[in-house]
Amino acid sequence: MKRIHIHIFLLLVLFAAAPSFVQSTLAQEAPKLKWIGWSDSVFTQAKQENKFVLLDLEAVWCHWCHVMAETTYKDPKVVALLRAKYLTVRVDQDSRPDLSNRYEDYGWPATVVFDGDAHEIIKRRGYLPPGQFASILQAVIDDPTPGPSVEPEVPIKFPVNPLLPALLRAKLTKYYFAGYDSKQGGWGDNQKFLDWDSVEYAMDLAADGNEQAAKMVRQTLTAELNLLDPAWGGVYQYSVGGVWTEPHYEKIMSHQSEDLRIYSLAYAQWHDPADLNAAESIHKFLTTFLQSPTGAFYASQDADLIDGKHSANYFKLDDQSRRKLSLPRVDKHIYARENGWAITGIIALYDATGEQKYLDAAARAAKWIIQNRSLPGGGFRHDNVDAAGPYLGDTLAMSHAFLALYGATGDRSWLRRAESGLHFITENFADVNGAGFLTTKIPTDQAYTPHQQRDENVTMVRVASLLFHYTGNSTYRKTANTAMRYLSATDIAENIPVASVLLADRDITRPPLHLTVVGHKDDPTARALFQAALRYPSTHKRLEWWDAREGKLPNPDVQYPQLAKAALFVCTARTCSSPIYSPDQVQVSVNKLIIVNQQIVAGK
Repeated sequence: MKRIHIHIFLLLVLFAAAPSFVQSTLAQEAPKLKWIGWSDSVFTQAKQENKFVLLDLEAVWCHWCHVMAETTYKDPKVVALLRAKYLTVRVDQDSRPDLSNRYEDYGWPATVVFDGDAHEIIKRRGYLPPGQFASILQAVIDDPTPGPSVEPEVPIKFPVNPLLPALLRAKLTKYYFAGYDSKQGGWGDNQKFLDWDSVEYAMDLAADGNEQAAKMVRQTLTAELNLLDPAWGGVYQYSVGGVWTEPHYEKIMSHQSEDLRIYSLAYAQWHDPADLNAAESIHKFLTTFLQSPTGAFYASQDADLIDGKHSANYFKLDDQSRRKLSLPRVDKHIYARENGWAITGIIALYDATGEQKYLDAAARAAKWIIQNRSLPGGGFRHDNVDAAGPYLGDTLAMSHAFLALYGATGDRSWLRRAESGLHFITENFADVNGAGFLTTKIPTDQAYTPHQQRDENVTMVRVASLLFHYTGNSTYRKTANTAMRYLSATDIAENIPVASVLLADRDITRPPLHLTVVGHKDDPTARALFQAALRYPSTHKRLEWWDAREGKLPNPDVQYPQLAKAALFVCTARTCSSPIYSPDQVQVSVNKLIIVNQQIVAGK
């Protein structure tokens, strides 16, 4: 008895004197999950071991992914079930665009269970608490037949004519206006964020005189300011509860780049200082937190300072107070796709302001990606080393960025790079049925064939259409038609946001506003005219600079006179302006020509 008491006493002393050592020891003794990477060989192993495959598709910036990792995946019952009957696979969705696009409707985290033949059994979106998750895992063990979340894929009927029928266009337009939240602003009722395509489409309508659309834009852009970080700049991903004041604090590149682009376009259109302040604030965040020493951009900043703990109080602090506590984790992967997005957004800010530092930053990032992410034939890999791929999104985003750089500079080397990217895409990602472009040419697993992704095909239409107008090469018109044939299928077109398809429809059916500076590139007046043309507000613009010393323009569809001094010409599908010699007269002259052209079209 005495010896037992001594042992108890020693244990009590140990607990009191070194609690961290004891807790650490207990944690080490607790069973842990063995996470493995995604590959087709996982399913071979699962069949051999008579196990299921569980995919935890997460995002490194995602709060609820952290919560699930810290609670659900550490619950003893959950761990026991997974260790006994499952192979556990964890993937950062940003690192695998093929998986991300495949399960994008399930949000992050997305949880998918497969059998050994790679057939889906169950799919769940978002955070799953331990008790519920344990029940799901046991239910799969008891009955491994696919549940109601796994619905058979319904074949899509693609139209022969790639263009939107008039009735479908009218239907989408009706949906577009009906989906607007006139009380809060924005499209959608639950999550609030800047739906870029919807705002851009409204801006285009507003430029044509639609006052309702103009009010929608201004209300939404003002509401989105609630998601702008007052201390560091940058935008939070979204707000919940149908209002703009309950943000989730992650800052991911897609939102930074597209908000930057939209606010820059809005500033060019309305000259509202609030729009410029927002754009500059986002750019400040990018350069402060997401720009690498090389000039290329990182992927994201985390929502949590401590994994799984809400950071609302932290983000209420000023810069100095935050830094005393530490900084949220930055995902320092440098992806080609995310850099293409960033470059395009920064170029929009350059176009709106003429500030050379923005052009320099965009060009520096582009050159780094060219040097470090290029593939033979004009394409780009995603990361330094890819587990799969190549993926459509990387080459597409960089081609879009190159086209933006060409429009901002008139430097034909950027145009050639955009063309190389489109050639790579058509050779590697075209659907064999001629309806759209696939997110990857390599299946994610043995039971899945690559699919098209809607947003990527919208961008394909827009990039290929503009490239057609810049070059006159009919191949790009065919490329745009291929992507539009996928988007024009009713089941695809009617998905939200419908504005995405309406923008693609606009770009493929309506020529862009065409502005051309004629004059030497070292002529100060020519440069001033080009800058004025850059600042002219349009979301659908073809801007060129013809310096006769460089030979013909890539698409010499208009014959411009060589004048004694630099001039700007504005052309529509029906007429061209007289030469404009003064930068101060650019906006007035372009507006007059647009009005005249509208009257001609209307038969007045």
